[in-house]
Amino acid sequence: MAEDTIHVPNPGVEPLPTAQLTGDATADDIESIRKRTSVFVYEWPVRLWHWVNAACILVLCVTGWFIASPLPTMNFAEATHQFVMGYIRFAHFAAAQILTVGFFARIYWAFVGNHHARQLFYVPILNKHWWQEVFFELRWYMFIEKQPKKYVGHNPLAQIAMFFFMTLGTTFMLLTGWALYAEGAGQGSLPDQVMGWLIGLVGNTQILHTYHHLGMWFIVVFMIVHIYAAIREDIMSRQSMVSTMISGHRTFKDDSPE
Repeated sequence: MAEDTIHVPNPGVEPLPTAQLTGDATADDIESIRKRTSVFVYEWPVRLWHWVNAACILVLCVTGWFIASPLPTMNFAEATHQFVMGYIRFAHFAAAQILTVGFFARIYWAFVGNHHARQLFYVPILNKHWWQEVFFELRWYMFIEKQPKKYVGHNPLAQIAMFFFMTLGTTFMLLTGWALYAEGAGQGSLPDQVMGWLIGLVGNTQILHTYHHLGMWFIVVFMIVHIYAAIREDIMSRQSMVSTMISGHRTFKDDSPE
């Protein structure tokens, strides 16, 4: 049997026929591998939206920074050759339009996709067990709990963060952003008719600019924490994270039930 396997088995361990690709695996090893299942969680529209949304947010944050803090004026060439801020504004507006279309598409998919696609848009605040899981995750992230739990979709703490920073945060940024765009589009324009009322509601455009700018920083903080948490969980938790948002499959690292 030794010639049928890739690796020479350890002394005293007889390799199984199913161990041809796993070297000197024992029966217990093979059984453990068999139990390490993967669950299909995120459909392709959800995964596509995630990465397009991430790219749009990155472009919006960078260009938004320059819009709030423009480059110094340059007087050594024709204006047509110095249209840097114009291009920056164009990139900001284009990314915002893609973000808007993507967000509405994501809302649509919450109705027609699987139940994991809806987790982004609600938090079960009346569920006592859910709150217990939230506090467990807080202890885990603070390195108090030694063993993490398994979750197929978002864990409860991530669900809170995604709801407030992505669902509510994106809604806030789109409303304030389109209201600011309406001012530039002019009175009577479609953006003005749809979103111009928000300027009067908050007082003036300077206040609205401030709110929009602060919203950007909240999302920047969320992105930093989100990337940290995803990488940390990929390393320390009992299920895949980053690869799940690429393949759609959540792969578990052990065969324990919880």
